[in-house]
Amino acid sequence: MATGLRKGLTSYGDAGFSLFLRRAFIKAMGFSDDALDRPIVGITNTYSDFNPCHGNVPDLIEAVKRGVMLAGGLPMAFPTVSIHESFSHPTSMFLRNLMALDTEEMIRAQPMDAVVLIGGCDKTIPAQLMGAASADIPAIVLPTGPMLVGHYKGEVLGACTDCRRLWAKHRAGELDEAEIDAVNGRLAPTKGTCMVMGTASTVACMTEALGMTLPGAGSIPATHADRIRAAEASGAAAVRLAASGTTPRQIMTPAAFRNAFTVLQAIGGSTNAVIHFTAIAGRLGIEIDLEEFDRLGLEVPVLVDLKPTGEHYMEHFHWAGGVPRLLQELAPMLDTAAATVGGVTLADVIAAAEQVPGQTVIRPFAKPIATGGGLAVLRGNLAPGGALLKRSAATARLMQHEGRAVVFDGLEDMAARLDDDALDVTPDDVLVLRNAGPKGAPGMPEAGYIPIPRKLARQGVKDMVRISDARMSGTAFGTIVLHITPEATVGGALALVRNGDRIRLDAAARRIDLLVDAAELARRRAAWQPPAPPPGAERGYLRLFLEQVTQADQGCDFAFCRPPAPAPADMREPAYPADQ
Repeated sequence: MATGLRKGLTSYGDAGFSLFLRRAFIKAMGFSDDALDRPIVGITNTYSDFNPCHGNVPDLIEAVKRGVMLAGGLPMAFPTVSIHESFSHPTSMFLRNLMALDTEEMIRAQPMDAVVLIGGCDKTIPAQLMGAASADIPAIVLPTGPMLVGHYKGEVLGACTDCRRLWAKHRAGELDEAEIDAVNGRLAPTKGTCMVMGTASTVACMTEALGMTLPGAGSIPATHADRIRAAEASGAAAVRLAASGTTPRQIMTPAAFRNAFTVLQAIGGSTNAVIHFTAIAGRLGIEIDLEEFDRLGLEVPVLVDLKPTGEHYMEHFHWAGGVPRLLQELAPMLDTAAATVGGVTLADVIAAAEQVPGQTVIRPFAKPIATGGGLAVLRGNLAPGGALLKRSAATARLMQHEGRAVVFDGLEDMAARLDDDALDVTPDDVLVLRNAGPKGAPGMPEAGYIPIPRKLARQGVKDMVRISDARMSGTAFGTIVLHITPEATVGGALALVRNGDRIRLDAAARRIDLLVDAAELARRRAAWQPPAPPPGAERGYLRLFLEQVTQADQGCDFAFCRPPAPAPADMREPAYPADQ
């Protein structure tokens, strides 16, 4: 097998000439023949002025390069798509698959024996792992790391759980403009990802449990020297991976995914991670069984005391021992023989875990923060393909609830009516947002965290049952049912809900049901018409997205990116059985 500069030669019809020309042009960069004969390690450059979560990437690249060279390799950084949550329209999820395609094709197109994937903000590491899984050359992930906490009037603050909490206070009239402006300058005080157990931190911790990072790399703060040392070590590890030929497919096995999902439940992590890791596994032909994931949740207690479900922040989790220490508590439930990119097994990582006397961030298995699963999978006639509830962030009294539906037909409708004092809504109602799923929005935005209507917020209402086919930020909290599958836009039952219908949530029974008889639902379905496609749907990436994106239970990946499998002859959406 060809290595280094001899890999993937440009097609000129003469392989010797192709290599000759390639070496001539790369020498224009000042490389010597000795350097060009070394194993080549690619390094993804996801830095952008639009991406403060990746503000430390230039420093990390330099450290990775140093590690590669110290280990005898030749580092080659290259740019890819860079996605940030707050700067991506209409939503970062819309662009995740584009970044995965970009990463995969750049790995394939350029000569490299291994690649270091530097990412951090919510969708970047999932996109990189999707691309790396498909390209299947030796790869290692280097997260950018969480930012440090901020402070305001003696209170510790963190993006973005505290930003949601304090913005809700502002909406309720409890914080004035001057106060919310002051908070705005304190929420994100350094480079790095959100410092709570939101999607970015959840993905980083799961990636470490998956075996695709070095131990501790999922939690080191972005601004600390240890993060730079981890970058150097990742570069050296990439050279070793190139020599061994160990590829992501050999690391990311079904057992490794089960380990990662075990950690997801134990950290009370983001619902987004279920979609992302389903997509990553799907690239390898590994199907994620939502029922098995739910059963896992019933067995795995929540052990990590971090916001949004607890009190602490990622820097506290790291100094309490981080993922290795958590794995130690979970060891009886893990496949500890699983391999890692560091060349050791998970058992070796657990054996080397730091013991921090007196820490309370990572709880003993026998004394958990909560039991019954951080995340629960719901079924029912509203979600025959499944839905998710983050139990660890929900209100206990609302776990069994029946209420009247207040329906919003999309994001614009919700924006226009939610804060209208004339809105017919009470605290016992169920807020319903539809046409906000993968195809409906498009891109399945983080709009599932439906704000409490302003007139109720001013009355002191803090939580209500809210359901949608959208997603929710991992930093958010509340009794919120998400990812209802199939989505309303493709004719899911959510499309049939009308104002005033009764909806029942029963978290213990794992059900979300529309209390309307089957005959009436059949009449409504016969009259239903799909919504018009969004502007621009006739061309470009939007057309590709709408034609190819799968539903949430398949990871919202593009259908053509998954390994070939038997499919219905008409290639339509999966058929979900009616659940009466």
